[in-house]
Amino acid sequence: MVKIGVLALQGAVSEHIRSIEACGAQAITVKSKSDLALVDGLILPGGESTAMRKLIDRFEMLEPLQQFAAAGKPMFGTCAGLILLAKKLVGYDFSHISVLDAKVERNSFGRQVDSFETSLAIKDIAEDFPAVFIRAPHIVGVGEDVEVLARFEGKIVMARQGYLLGCSFHPELTADHRITAYFTEMVEDSLALTVNI
Repeated sequence: MVKIGVLALQGAVSEHIRSIEACGAQAITVKSKSDLALVDGLILPGGESTAMRKLIDRFEMLEPLQQFAAAGKPMFGTCAGLILLAKKLVGYDFSHISVLDAKVERNSFGRQVDSFETSLAIKDIAEDFPAVFIRAPHIVGVGEDVEVLARFEGKIVMARQGYLLGCSFHPELTADHRITAYFTEMVEDSLALTVNI
């Protein structure tokens, strides 16, 4: 059984845990470097990216997270997690984990009161995914190795680069586990590749 961690410093952690377990994988809360060493893949949940970064720094997790990605282990960022993964942020001269070759703009779809749900077509996953957008970012542009998986009103809202996956919305806030299942397969593929080398 693959072990998928959820960065549990802030944000929608329990919802991701439930979705991982629904997909038949083992879910592990990750709060430290030692926790990170236990997992085969990692989800960075939605929440507040500034608060998350402060906690990442406080617990000295930034370099271990970057090393996790550099080792080719799958990472999936949702909403604030997407912001943490991106190499570039609109309006900022710094980034966070900085591994996904994408430029991201924060709060692209309005404030909390402007939250909405829409049916989204996602390449290789679903024609009708119930995507929940809450103070969501969007991807302004991507590098040549990044595949765009979904757009909403012309804006990129989901993309993949190798074993890195990011989306603007909150798949964990629905009863639809197809995106988590897709990430679980990414983790399984990564482990199979490691075994075969």
